[in-house]
Amino acid sequence: MSQQEKILTMKRRDLIKNISMAAGIMAINKQGLMDLDGDVLPGGNGIKHSVCRWCFNGIELEALCEAAQDIGIESIEIVGPNDWPVLQKYGLTCAMGTDSFASIPDGFNDPKFHADLQKNYKGLIKAAADNGIPNVIVFSGNRRDISDQDGLENCAVGLEPLVKAAEDAGVMITMELLNSKVNHPDYMCDHTVWGVDLVEKIGSPNFKLLYDIYHMQVMEGDVIATVQKYQDHIAHYHTAGVPGRHEIDESQELYYPAIISAIKETGFDGYLAQEFVPVRDDKIASLRQGVEICSV
Repeated sequence: MSQQEKILTMKRRDLIKNISMAAGIMAINKQGLMDLDGDVLPGGNGIKHSVCRWCFNGIELEALCEAAQDIGIESIEIVGPNDWPVLQKYGLTCAMGTDSFASIPDGFNDPKFHADLQKNYKGLIKAAADNGIPNVIVFSGNRRDISDQDGLENCAVGLEPLVKAAEDAGVMITMELLNSKVNHPDYMCDHTVWGVDLVEKIGSPNFKLLYDIYHMQVMEGDVIATVQKYQDHIAHYHTAGVPGRHEIDESQELYYPAIISAIKETGFDGYLAQEFVPVRDDKIASLRQGVEICSV
């Protein structure tokens, strides 16, 4: 073999080696974008992953932060300003901010709560803006014999000054859709259409819905068609298994890979948060599995 042939052979070997290394680093399988150790990278396949803190309260926050880093989760949410510095220490955000005053039953559909809610939420919106927190959560409140139409009008009035503050601050206000059949009896924002009507009445790009897949499967089903139809009204998603609100694997009735694929096809670029209550002993393994199932 001539010297020139040897050089060409070495170059070909180097090229093949480099291609193989790149393929290993950027390998994609059904669980999402993987690194060389087989771990899901953050944002695998375009999904920005989050996890709701309350579901893992038995795990110390810093330990949960470390697990989130390892799994590829970018956010720990439903926590308040006191916990945001801990998340930031680990390079995480809080995709959905809240504080202790936020109440599911005592919400914006009843004017008697407006003054206190407006005062407290203005502070939370400012804190969110100062800390780069993209969303804050609000609730309609329970009906308490208030009609759905009156409740919608009351919500719009109560939220109006906060929406203006959110527009100025660059923060999204999201109202969560919850089921009133099992978990939150009498809650008003319990059907997607009611929430959509409120979004359209308020008419601001800074007010949308938190579509909780578990809650809406319990109340109305037809998840994929609903997501496709009302995609422009939704800013955030939560997951959990039905029935029971536990792991999202084959032990429950929803097929999450199809649901997540439908969400992605809408062009959604927000966060999707695991909000299931794990029943297995290894709760972090359940969390990792949930993220992998949703990395389609």
